[in-house]
Amino acid sequence: MSEASSMKVVVIGHGMVGHRFLEALQSRDTDRSYEVTVLAEEGRPAYDRVRLSAYFDGVSAEELTYTVPDGVDLRLGEPAVSVDREARLVRTGAGEYHYDALVLATGSSAFVPPISGVDQAGVFVYRTLDDLEAIRGHAKGKEVGAVIGGGLLGLEAANALRLLGLRTHVIEFAPRLMPVQVDTAGGAVLRRYVEDLGVRVHVGAGTTAIRQTSPNGRLGLTLSDGAHVPADIVVVAAGIRPRDELARSMGLPTGARGGVIVDRGCRTEDPAIYAIGECAEIDGRCYGLVAPGYAMAEVVADRLLGGSAEFPGADLSTKLKLLGVDVASFGDALREDLLDIVYLDPANGRYAKLVLSDDAQTLLGGILVGDASAYPTLRASVGGPLPGHPLALLAGDAQAGDVALPADAQVCSCNAVTQGQVVAAIHEGCADVPALKECTRAGTSCGSCVPLLKQILKQQGVAASKALCEHFDYSRAELFDIVRIREIRTFSQLISDHGRGRGCDVCKPTVASILASLHNDYVLEGEQASLQDTNDHFLANIQRNGTYSVVPRIPGGEITPDKLIVIGEVARDFNLYTKITGGQRIDLLGARVEQLPAIWNRLVAAGFESGHAYGKALRTVKSCVGSTWCRYGVQDSVGLAIALELRYRGLRAPHKLKSAVSGCARECAEARGKDFGIIATDNGWNLYVGGNGGFRPRHADLLASDLSTDDLIRTIDRFLMFYIRTADRLQRTSAWIEGLEGGLDYLRAVIVDDSLGIAAELDAQMAHHISSYIDEWRATVEDPQRLARFVSFVNAPGTPDPTITFVSERGQPVPVVLGARS
Repeated sequence: MSEASSMKVVVIGHGMVGHRFLEALQSRDTDRSYEVTVLAEEGRPAYDRVRLSAYFDGVSAEELTYTVPDGVDLRLGEPAVSVDREARLVRTGAGEYHYDALVLATGSSAFVPPISGVDQAGVFVYRTLDDLEAIRGHAKGKEVGAVIGGGLLGLEAANALRLLGLRTHVIEFAPRLMPVQVDTAGGAVLRRYVEDLGVRVHVGAGTTAIRQTSPNGRLGLTLSDGAHVPADIVVVAAGIRPRDELARSMGLPTGARGGVIVDRGCRTEDPAIYAIGECAEIDGRCYGLVAPGYAMAEVVADRLLGGSAEFPGADLSTKLKLLGVDVASFGDALREDLLDIVYLDPANGRYAKLVLSDDAQTLLGGILVGDASAYPTLRASVGGPLPGHPLALLAGDAQAGDVALPADAQVCSCNAVTQGQVVAAIHEGCADVPALKECTRAGTSCGSCVPLLKQILKQQGVAASKALCEHFDYSRAELFDIVRIREIRTFSQLISDHGRGRGCDVCKPTVASILASLHNDYVLEGEQASLQDTNDHFLANIQRNGTYSVVPRIPGGEITPDKLIVIGEVARDFNLYTKITGGQRIDLLGARVEQLPAIWNRLVAAGFESGHAYGKALRTVKSCVGSTWCRYGVQDSVGLAIALELRYRGLRAPHKLKSAVSGCARECAEARGKDFGIIATDNGWNLYVGGNGGFRPRHADLLASDLSTDDLIRTIDRFLMFYIRTADRLQRTSAWIEGLEGGLDYLRAVIVDDSLGIAAELDAQMAHHISSYIDEWRATVEDPQRLARFVSFVNAPGTPDPTITFVSERGQPVPVVLGARS
C-alpha cells in the first residue's frame, strides 16, 4: 500500500506495553497498511521495567532498552499535550499529528501518599530509569535509607538501597510484606529472609510525616505506631495510579479509581481511540502487571486489522526473585474458604501452599516462598488436576518433567502461550529454547517459564540444548576445550570469537573459572575481576551482616602452637568471631572489607595463605591422626593429607572440592563423604570418589584399591582434571559421575586405563597448576593497586560501613542484624 493511502496510528506512550503493541502490529500488518507514530514522554526508548532493579547490579540502560521496530516514527521527549477528538488530531509542544486510530499507552505513575513532608529534597519515587539515576546520585556518601511500601516494588527498591551501601528500612502499612501476593505465613517466611539480609522491616504501620532532623539533610519518618525511623534518603514505592489525565481532558469516561474505561476489545467510548496497559480499566479493573497489558496490545493490533479479538482475562500469577528470595503466587492464592495444603520448613526458609477445590481434585492457586522451582508446572496446571502428589510438589521433590499438561494449559502467562502452541512450534522445527522464544514469545518477558519449556522439549523427544547460556552455543565442557586449544586468556576474546552479546551472570563466572583452571593467573587482574562471583571478588566469604570471613589454609588440620597464637592474636586485635570448622580449620568472622588486607598481611607474615573458602576450588583435606599417633592407624594419613592439600590448593573447579584421608577402616576423617576420599589399607590406599554432604548426602564410590602413594596421587590428578574439563557449571562430582555414560566404570577406564589417550594431557595440566600456583592473599597485599578495591565505599575509601555493629555473646562478637536481634 502506498504511503498516501496508509492509515495513521498514533500511539501515546512508549513503555513496555506500547512497545509490545508496535511489535504485534508490525508482525500482523504485512502489507504495511498503517503508518505509525509514537509520542514518548521520556527521552529514551522503551525499556524493560520488569528488570529495572538490574540497573543497580551493573546492567546498563542500553542493555535494558528495546529495539524500535523498523518504520516506526518515534518522537522521544515529545509528550501529547491535548487531543481534538472531532478533528482526530494530537497536539504536542512541537507539532500536530493526525490519526485514524489513537492508542493510549500512557501507563501509570507512582502513587505518593499524602504524607506531610513527602515533597522535600531527599524523597524519591521508584518508577523510571531517571528515578534510579537520581536515587544513585543522592545516595553517595549517605548511610541510611527508608522505603515506604513493602510490596513487589518496595522490596526491589530496598534491595537497590542495599546495593548502594545503605542501611535500609522497609515500612509497610499492611500486616505483612507483599500482602497482595502472599498470605500471613508466607509473609512471615519472607520477612525472615529480608531481615537476615540486614533490612529492618516495619509492618502494620503507616508513615504519617517526614521531617528534616539535621542541617546535613538527615530526615526522620514518623510512623503511625509512634516509631521514628531516621533516613538520609526516602523512596516511595507505595503503588501506582493510572495515567489517565489526557483521557480526562478529552472527555473520555474513566473509572472510579482511575483508568480509561474500555470494552473487551480495548476500545474507549470513542470508536477511534483505544487504551491498553496500566492506563486502561477493563471489566472494572486496572492491571499493574505486564502480562494483561501485553494481551491488550495483541487485541488492539488484531482489531486494527479487521479482527475480533477480545481481552481473554488476566493471569495475575507472578514469580520474582526479591532480595535474593524466590517468591511466587499463582491462581486464587489468598482464598480462605477453600481447601489448602501447606508445607512449612522454617530451618531452610521454605513455605508453600496449594489451594484446591473442595474435592481436592482441582488446583486453584498457590504460594511459594524460598523455593519456586515448581512454579512453572503448578501455574500451568491451575484449573486442572494436580500434576503430582501434593507433598512431593510442595517439598520440591516432584519429577515435573514427567507431568503431561493439557494442550490448553498456559505455559507463559506473560505472552499467553499454551502448551499446545509450544508443542506445535516444536513439531514445526523449534528444537531449543531460543527457537521457542523467537517463534512463540514464551520466555521472552519474565523468563519464569523457561524451565517448563525445557521440560516440554524433553517430553517431545528433543534433546536439551547444552548451551551454557544465550551468549554461548557451547556447553561448559566445550568452552573449556575452546579456551584450552586456542589458548584464549580473556572473556572478551572468547565472547568476540565464539559467542555473542556482552555476557551475563551465568557465563562470566563460568568462564572466569575456566580461565583460572587453565592459566592459574591472579583472579582479580584486569578484566578478570569483573567476571568473578561476589565472594571471589573480595577473596573472602560475605556474611549475613555484610562482613567477611577469613579462613587461612591449615593443610590436613595440622598446626603449630606458634601459628595458633598468631590466629588468636589476629582475632583479638581485629575483634573477630572465632570458630573451628568442620573441615579442621579456623574461621575468623566479622571482618569489614577494608580490614581484609591488614588481616591477610598479618597471617601471610606468619606463614599462612588463603584457604580458598570463598571459591569454587579445593577447600580442605581432612585427616585423622593416622599411624603417627593412633594405635589402629596403618598409614600416615596426616602426611598424605598435607601433601594433597598443598598439591591441589587454589585449583578452580566447576564446584567446590572437599577431601579427607583416614588412616584405617574406622574412617574417623569421614573420607567417604567427600568428592575424593582416601582410606588406608595394609597394602596402601583405597580411593573413593563422588561423595558429598549437604542437602542430599551421598557416599563416595570405590574407584581403585590398594594403591601405592604415587599411583594414588596420579589417579587423583587425572580424576580432578577430567572433572574440571568435562563437568557442567556448578555440578558436584557426585552428579557428574552419575551423568557420565557408563558411570564409574567409564571414569575408571579413562583415568586408570587411559582409554581416551588423554592421561598425559591431564598429567601436564596438573603439573602446570602446581608450578604456577600463587597465594592470592600474598599477591594482593604486596601490590598497592590491587589493594584499592578493598573499601566499603568507593567514594569514601577511608570510611568503614556504619551499618555493621556487634554485641557480645559467650565472650565473642556476633553481628547485630537489624530486625532480627533486639
